[in-house]
Amino acid sequence: MRSIQKTLTSIAAVAIILAGCKSMNKTTKGAVIGTAGGGAIGAVIGKVAGNTALGAIIGAAVGGATGAVIGHKMDKQAKEIESKVPGAKVDRVGEGIVVEFNEKILFAFSSYTLGANAASNLDKLATILKEYPDTDIEVQGHTDSRGTDEYNMGLSEKRAGAVANYLKGKGIPSSRIRTKGFGESAPVATNDTDEGRAQNRRVNFLITANEKMKEESKKEAAKP
Repeated sequence: MRSIQKTLTSIAAVAIILAGCKSMNKTTKGAVIGTAGGGAIGAVIGKVAGNTALGAIIGAAVGGATGAVIGHKMDKQAKEIESKVPGAKVDRVGEGIVVEFNEKILFAFSSYTLGANAASNLDKLATILKEYPDTDIEVQGHTDSRGTDEYNMGLSEKRAGAVANYLKGKGIPSSRIRTKGFGESAPVATNDTDEGRAQNRRVNFLITANEKMKEESKKEAAKP
């Protein structure tokens, strides 16, 4: 019971931080979130919010002074992606980065074949990712609600896999990349309109610190 109460208290604390502390920057929030709960908290918050990217990044957070150093490093990478990849929406979240491409850039309806625009933007993204080798990338695939659950799950996994394979072909080591499909389970817009369904057919990139960056950041944070 004590562990449950502790977990609930931590979740409440994180929720308050995310909702109310407007004066905090994202790096500081990331440090506090990591300290508050780590993987278990991230999983719960991500599920409750329906935000797969947020949950995964919070779950990977180190927290404390080390998390703040990681966040500072991520700031630079996020700004570079935002300035050099015009087809991407970039969000700095805690100790990580979320990069999103929508259906109009990546895929046609019911397809996982990359188009010319997708290749161009992924080329730019791959160039930046190679400049920051101490990060891991999770590619998350999503679909709209048309089709069966089973079909959409498979399609989302194929979309994530197609993007991951393209990045590997551009020189990103496979050890840095993992993929995950969510099917239609995490919409960001209504599935009742063509416009909403287009927004839901998407791929997200989650960029987080690998073990090397975590260790180096820990050493930097410990310096007087």
